[in-house]
Amino acid sequence: MKRKLLGVTLVALVTLIGVVPLRAASGPVLILEIEGVINPLTTRYLERGLRMAQQQDAELVVITLDTPGGLETAMREMVQLLLDAAVPTAVYVTPGGARATSAGLFILMAADVAAMAPATQVGAAHPVPLGAEIDEITSAKATSDAAALVRGIAVARGRNAEWAESAVRENVSVTSEEALEINVIDLIARDLNDLLRQLQGRSVGDITLEPLGRTVEETPMNVGERFFHVITEPNIAYLLLSLGTLLLLAEVADPGLSIAGIGSAVAYIVAFLALGNLPVNWAGIALLAVSVILFAVALLTDTEAIVSLAALIPFVMGSLLLFVPFEPISPSLPMVRVSPWLIGLMAAAIFGFSLVVLRAILVASRRPPQSGAQRLVGWTGTALTDLAPTGQVRVDRQDWSAISDGGRIPSGSVIRVTGVTGVRLEVALDETAQADGEA
Repeated sequence: MKRKLLGVTLVALVTLIGVVPLRAASGPVLILEIEGVINPLTTRYLERGLRMAQQQDAELVVITLDTPGGLETAMREMVQLLLDAAVPTAVYVTPGGARATSAGLFILMAADVAAMAPATQVGAAHPVPLGAEIDEITSAKATSDAAALVRGIAVARGRNAEWAESAVRENVSVTSEEALEINVIDLIARDLNDLLRQLQGRSVGDITLEPLGRTVEETPMNVGERFFHVITEPNIAYLLLSLGTLLLLAEVADPGLSIAGIGSAVAYIVAFLALGNLPVNWAGIALLAVSVILFAVALLTDTEAIVSLAALIPFVMGSLLLFVPFEPISPSLPMVRVSPWLIGLMAAAIFGFSLVVLRAILVASRRPPQSGAQRLVGWTGTALTDLAPTGQVRVDRQDWSAISDGGRIPSGSVIRVTGVTGVRLEVALDETAQADGEA
């Protein structure tokens, strides 16, 4: 009888072991913060955070989100990371007034738990061409592709696929309260603590979340990620391009690998790193390059004002076209443009700087030196002793050691300074003075 009872007990234990999930995470709750345009840097940041969460056996990863959208390739990679994450994930649109539009919609829908703070919004993911009209077939293809993607994500997470598709096809948006009512999100939370309280005991697949009592660790972007994320803001990228142009013109005005030249190279390199993560119209870049050439030509010729004014035309046109691709864009991409006020400010700054400051530097660099022995080049004086070839001369009421560069010069002869070697003047007999004396 005892043996039968023991056998039944063992069978029951084995059955329970097979039914009850073995996962018992002992790690913290990790908080990632994604704000601004979605780009490859945010993708790498999410990838690093999820990898760290897996290594630490984290209970949960919470991604706070506030984005107008971003690059399609980056968005798709982030969606794949969330769908394949080994650790439960929650995307939380916060704070109040934040949004998850365009790419943000796809990312929010891909999380295990989709949450929003009060007074936030989600949606508006219809493909919109920037700067050009596109044909209906191309537009329909872009829309259908985006709609299929968001529908697949919604179905995989058990959310409202019909509404998700309408957010792409009809460009609709809803508030957090409306999103909860129509099963677009799972819950509304006032703050992070409220979110964790609501997630306590919630099932994600075969895992029961227990975030309360866990250590909450914020995992911000590192210095490199934050720096490159900042420079991908369109106005910052444009400002770097303009700064590189100003410094390049300063180098042209006073050549010789100076701080201006080095600064120009650095500004351009960082600017093009930023442009690699933005929808760039290379015709705009070409127009900006033409304007730089014209500004340089104006600086080095006597047609400064006229050519500088002409250079403003491609500069302004290139600035306006810089982030206006002439092709249909992804529905995950927000309106990317440079502030017209910034364009006007930089156009005026470059025009005024090149016309006044750089022109003055260029003129000053062409003048003879105003101090030291170099300023005496071209001056005339008198030989105090015979120069055969060295001796003493008097120039500008000062006595100098000198060396003849044209044979022996008798004492008392009029000489002309032709150069300087160290602290010694190079002189030659002044033929003009000699001819006048003989006449």
